[in-house]
Amino acid sequence: MSEMKRLPDTEYDVMRVIWSNPSPITTTVMMEKLGKERGWAVPALITMLNRLHEKGFLYSEKKGKMRYYYPLIKKHDYLEFVTNEFIEKYHGGSFTSLFATLFDVRMVSDETLDTFVAWVKKHRQEFRRYLPD
Repeated sequence: MSEMKRLPDTEYDVMRVIWSNPSPITTTVMMEKLGKERGWAVPALITMLNRLHEKGFLYSEKKGKMRYYYPLIKKHDYLEFVTNEFIEKYHGGSFTSLFATLFDVRMVSDETLDTFVAWVKKHRQEFRRYLPD
């Protein structure tokens, strides 16, 4: 995979199931999780799995009659990518702008703000390595 790209919601749903289950995972297990939730038939799921394989998110192998899928991209890495992309696109790379927006629309309670401030204080040294000299 040359460059990570944001996944459509349907493909993200497939990856969410893959990430939340022990690896490898079979089509059968995925259908148990997604078939009822999304109303998908097996061919639709297989199409999405093939797309994810082509995009470099999955590796698959066939053993007997079963196909097994392994994630190649970690959930944390993908979430970091889409979060950074969102902050760059909508907030000009400014975390302050993002947090101010969340606070302005009352998505952040005082309790959440206190928790965040405590977290920042705890991790301040780690953040310093990302700041310009």
